[in-house]
Amino acid sequence: MAGEAMTSPILVTGGTGRVGSLVVSRLRDADREVRVLSRRSHDSKDGIEFVTGDLDTGEGIEAAVNGIGTIVHCASSVKGDEDKARTLMQAASQAGVQHLVYISIVGIDEIPVDSIVGRIMFSPIASQQAAEKVVADSDIPWTTLRATQFHQLILTVAEGMAKLPVMPVPAGFQFQPVDADEVAARLVELALGEPAGMVPDMGGPQVYDMTDLLREYLRARHRRRLIMPILLPGKAAHAYRDGVNLLPSRPWGIEPGRSSSKRNRGTPDLRGISRRLVS
Repeated sequence: MAGEAMTSPILVTGGTGRVGSLVVSRLRDADREVRVLSRRSHDSKDGIEFVTGDLDTGEGIEAAVNGIGTIVHCASSVKGDEDKARTLMQAASQAGVQHLVYISIVGIDEIPVDSIVGRIMFSPIASQQAAEKVVADSDIPWTTLRATQFHQLILTVAEGMAKLPVMPVPAGFQFQPVDADEVAARLVELALGEPAGMVPDMGGPQVYDMTDLLREYLRARHRRRLIMPILLPGKAAHAYRDGVNLLPSRPWGIEPGRSSSKRNRGTPDLRGISRRLVS
């Protein structure tokens, strides 16, 4: 059975997304055949087979997992991750999949979203929490990697805020951006190994105050906006202010402008992060 997992194609869900596409590329570099699950039709090429399926409805999922030994589950959305994970795990179990690798979020089990305010403001967190449990409770051997926020996510948030004349910033929130390709490299390493359950989390090389990141983003874009800190209510927001989403003692990642995939404990230039985001 283990030999089959090493030779059969690896299925990547969300394989056309930000992290998933990087996982696919690195798997091909490792000479592994890859099957990509997508809701849209794509032509298969260069050792990459695209299959059409929808984790929301379950359509096409049984065929997608057929003959697969390992799955790297990168598909995610603002809601419904629990149901998507359940649909995938049920089909994978019936198909005899031997290993599932899942990407999640640092600190997710320390962010309470049981109140009305928490569910409204942090609904994606609640969805991801539930999806993690679905993976852990399944009968498929699994590996879950938690990572801090990607550079691109910080950019998306900054771009959205910059559309307003005043940028409301959650007071006391800090982030530790990590390079998506670094995370993809780790996911591939895990996918090519044995199931390991919860593995050590990944965080970027430096912790930043969100206000500082936004200021440097505006400077890099040559734009002016008023930044207004807002004290968000609720236990979930309090957890973020306490830094449960951070890994200051275990940084991992590249500094802006570097291409190494080795651990780095240097202090990157904040404006370099901003240039990286807007490039």
